[in-house]
Amino acid sequence: MADWENLRHFLAVARAGTLSGAARALHVDHATVSRRVAALEAELNVPLVERLPRSCRITAAGMQVFEQARLMEGAAFAIERQSQARQTTLLGRVTLSASPVLTSFFLAPRMADFQARYPGIQLSVTAEARQISLSRGEADIALRHARPTDASNVARRIGRMPFALYASRDYPVLATPDHWRFIAYDERFASMPQQHWLLGMAGGRAVGCELSDIGSHLVAVRSGAGVAGLPCFLGDAHADLVRLDHGESGFSRDIWLVTHRDLKRSTTVRAVMDYLAESFENEPGLGIR
Repeated sequence: MADWENLRHFLAVARAGTLSGAARALHVDHATVSRRVAALEAELNVPLVERLPRSCRITAAGMQVFEQARLMEGAAFAIERQSQARQTTLLGRVTLSASPVLTSFFLAPRMADFQARYPGIQLSVTAEARQISLSRGEADIALRHARPTDASNVARRIGRMPFALYASRDYPVLATPDHWRFIAYDERFASMPQQHWLLGMAGGRAVGCELSDIGSHLVAVRSGAGVAGLPCFLGDAHADLVRLDHGESGFSRDIWLVTHRDLKRSTTVRAVMDYLAESFENEPGLGIR
C-alpha cells in the first residue's frame, strides 16, 4: 500500500503545478517534496510526474493516481470533521481564515474578549486573500467577501463593509481635488473589486504609490502620501483622517461566514461562528442595517 504522506505530497504537486508551489502549500522544503514524489513513484513502479524546467506535468498514470488519492483525502477529512462535530465541550482548536483587513483590524483587537468568553477554545486565525478549501481542511471557518459556490459549504451573510475615500487632514492639496494622488494596490491585485473602484474614482488623476495590503494603505494615507480607499470602519476610527466626498459612487463588500456542512453542529465551531456574527452585528461600520 502506498504511503499516505507520499500521496499527500503528490496531491500538492498536482494542484500547484510546481514542486516549489507544493512546498509552500505544505510548509516544507523543495527537496522534501521531490523526495516524497520519487518515493511514491518507486512504490507504484510508474512515473507520475514529468519534471519540466519551470513546472511539473502529471502523466496519464499520475492523473489516475491523483483522482484516487483525492477521494482518499476527502474521506480522511470527512472522518476528521465528523469527529470534531461530535464534540460537546467548548474545548479545542478552531481554525479561521479571513481577509487581511478583517484579521488585522477587526479580529485581532477582539482576541482578548474572545479568550475571556471561551478560555477553552484556541482560535487560530490566518490572514489570506485567496479562496481556501474547507473541504480539504484548510480551515474550519472562513470569513469571505464573496458568496462561496462549493455545495459542501454552508454560508450566511453577516456583515457589509462600505468603503470611502480618505486623506490626511494635513494633506497639502486636500482642497484641490484635481491635484490628488491616489494610493492603489500593486498589479498582483488588479482584479480586486476595490482596486477597480479606486481607479475609477481616480479617473485620470495620478497614482502616487502602490502598496499590497490595506494596513500599508492606512499608514501611507495617514502620512500624507495621497488619497486611499479604506473600509469606513477603519478610516472613521482615525481622527487624523477625513472622509472625502465622492458623490453617489459608493462601494461596499459583503461579509460571508462560511463553514463545511459537516461542522455546522460542532459545539466549538458553532460557538466561534455565533461570536463572530454577534461581533459584526454590534459593529456600527460593518453590521447589516
